[in-house]
Amino acid sequence: MPANPAAPAAAGYRADQMAIPTDILLRSISFPLLLRTPRRLNDDQLLEFCAANDLLRIERNPAGELIVMTPAGGKTGNAELYIARELDFWVEQQGRGIAFNSNTGFSLPDGSVRAPDAAWLSSHKWQSLTADEQGKFLPFCPEFIVELRSPSDSITELELKMADWMTNGAQLAWLIDPLRKLAMIYRPGQEPETLLQPETLNGEGPIAGFTLKMRRLWE
Repeated sequence: MPANPAAPAAAGYRADQMAIPTDILLRSISFPLLLRTPRRLNDDQLLEFCAANDLLRIERNPAGELIVMTPAGGKTGNAELYIARELDFWVEQQGRGIAFNSNTGFSLPDGSVRAPDAAWLSSHKWQSLTADEQGKFLPFCPEFIVELRSPSDSITELELKMADWMTNGAQLAWLIDPLRKLAMIYRPGQEPETLLQPETLNGEGPIAGFTLKMRRLWE
């Protein structure tokens, strides 16, 4: 597969082989890694590619390039689990919508496939899909998403990604940055609101009634 020029050892791997030599990449390549395939992978091919490289976290940008990231570190992974667990617990209590963790890909209107750290999708969208469609990348933008900054994340890139979520139809988005101990709230048509080390984040719009206690994320 043609890859970043900094990765000559990986250049012989073709997209149709559906595998990246991760033993080489993890030793010699800095992440995230941008891969340009000979032809754009459709959603089914990308899903197969992700399954063949399940040690990595993979997204597709609007240009069709693959963004390859390492798995989260322990602290970030635990924080992701906490956020997704709290959201799912609230969903079970409310009986509306469905929650997703960071392993779920969403195929967005701009042609990208993104996997937020947590997401909420309304029941009517979920139930409009067949069982087969529910097992693939979901063809909707979630109404609500959360992105959690890890130590390796560029804040500039994350803020651009948040803008993309809103452009693609998210109604509410939270960017949580434990490094700077702040949270940014994104709403359609508005500048993001920045909160310094808030004690809670309170849902509105599609997730009105959801409250996330933040102390654990600032420790």
